Amino acid sequence: MITYRTGNDLDVDAAIELYRASTLGERRPVDDRERMRAMLSNANLVVTAWENDLLVGIARSVSDFSFCTYLSDLAVRVSHQRLGIGRELIRRTQSEARSAIVVLLAAPKAVEYYPRIGFEHHPQAWILKPEAELS
Repeated sequence: MITYRTGNDLDVDAAIELYRASTLGERRPVDDRERMRAMLSNANLVVTAWENDLLVGIARSVSDFSFCTYLSDLAVRVSHQRLGIGRELIRRTQSEARSAIVVLLAAPKAVEYYPRIGFEHHPQAWILKPEAELS
């Protein structure tokens, strides 16, 4: 049975292990424990999925709870995928975000997932990497 919780008071090592078990760890700084701790503690909307004491999913977001919620991480253990956990994490994130639009950048392996569950593609997204200089 899967239960869901809201809050970012998580054991960083359990979260890192989840990221690795979900494949999202391939694109996150899982070898930098302090940075992962900061990512978790600075997120102001975190919804997690649990199977007993095992962390099986996370939706980590930054939100103003009125206009925009950036869903920066959606991770579900590979062993627990295709059970509706990701969809439920997003549904609960959307509910907690109130009237705010939910925005995300899809991981390459998840590009086909989001339109299937109701997200609309938005071609005008831009990113500025930390090492980039404005001209």
